[in-house]
Amino acid sequence: MKISNIHEAKSQLSKLIESALAGEEIIIAKAGKPLVRLIPYHEQIQSRKPGGWEGKVVMSDDFDDDLPPELLAGFIGKEAE
Repeated sequence: MKISNIHEAKSQLSKLIESALAGEEIIIAKAGKPLVRLIPYHEQIQSRKPGGWEGKVVMSDDFDDDLPPELLAGFIGKEAE
C-alpha cells in the first residue's frame, strides 16, 4: 500500500495510476489523514433481471380512487384543470 499526499498525487498522478493498474493500493492523504483510495475501474456488465419484486408488493384496489386531479395531471404531464 502506498500513501501519497495530495501535492504528490497531483504531480505524480500518471505514475500513481500505473501503480494502481498494476494492483498496488494507493491512498491519497491530506495532512497525514487518508482521504481517498485510488483503484482501477472495472466496468460492471450485469444485465438486470426484471421482476424481482413480483408478488412482494401489493396495491389496494382503491389506490387511486381519491387521487387529486392536479396530482394526476402532474403524472401525465398536463396542467390541472
